[in-house]
Amino acid sequence: MVKKILGVAVTLIVVAVLLFAAFFIRPDYKLEDVADYAAPPSAFMELPDGAKAHYRDQGNQDGMPIILIHGSNSSLHTWEPWVEELGDTYRIITVDMPGHGLTGAVPGDDYSRAGMVRFLDEVVSQLGLTRFVLGGNSMGGGVSLAYTLEHPEKVSHLVLVSSGGFPPAGTRDAPIAFRMASTPVLRDIMPYMSSRSMVEEGLRNVIADDSLVTEEMVDRYAAMNRYQGNRAAMVQRFAGYGAGQEYVHERLGEIGVPVLILWGAQDFLIPVEIAHKFDEGLPDSTLVIYEEAGHIAMEEVPEKSAGDVRAFLAAH
Repeated sequence: MVKKILGVAVTLIVVAVLLFAAFFIRPDYKLEDVADYAAPPSAFMELPDGAKAHYRDQGNQDGMPIILIHGSNSSLHTWEPWVEELGDTYRIITVDMPGHGLTGAVPGDDYSRAGMVRFLDEVVSQLGLTRFVLGGNSMGGGVSLAYTLEHPEKVSHLVLVSSGGFPPAGTRDAPIAFRMASTPVLRDIMPYMSSRSMVEEGLRNVIADDSLVTEEMVDRYAAMNRYQGNRAAMVQRFAGYGAGQEYVHERLGEIGVPVLILWGAQDFLIPVEIAHKFDEGLPDSTLVIYEEAGHIAMEEVPEKSAGDVRAFLAAH
């Protein structure tokens, strides 16, 4: 009887594992699998440490340079709506950060904010840029703030879209994926987990209007998530969420350039209260809140948000 029960239990476990694998475990993509996302105007540059940075240099090549940094688990493609809206006037450079997009894994596996600041400065140096506007969304906002603090002579203006930079209020506020990455066993299988439905659910959680979550958008985010090394890098980043990270909120008073803060009122990942904290802490800031937007205003309200960037830069 005991053997029969054990046999049934083992069978159920095997079936559960097979079902889990069938629905959630996917191999990494290689560059040839996602070649459409690497077509021109995409380009790659090799950095001193051997990393190959994926970037796009678009718009008016004689215009003021604007460098834009995407958020966590996103890619440079998130800024294409702004390229379309602002490219007539500005030179717009977008970059896939380490462990993201088609840059993928980097030598040394440094996916910390400090590592991303170093990576960005290497890209900037190779492009020969000495002064530019810097903008970022979510994680990219935190990187942009840290970069400005480290290289104040290079940044003329800052644009923050639902920016990171403040610590989480507590572990209960951490998204479930961040908590999974800190849990033994779960973090070991996370680099192999992915499903289109998971990506779609994640997008619906951060975008206020579900109708904006198109098949094309889900396909893009899912493909970039599965690019080689990105999921393993995500686990490393998420495992340190809220613990031992460097935050910039205590140094906002040192930011000596004009800052535009753009936020969605329906942002439940980084709530709009944080926008007001940035506005209070920064010496020279302009705050714009979009009632109809969530976490990625540049994709949700591209015309309005890009228009606000244009007006801000014209006024400062």
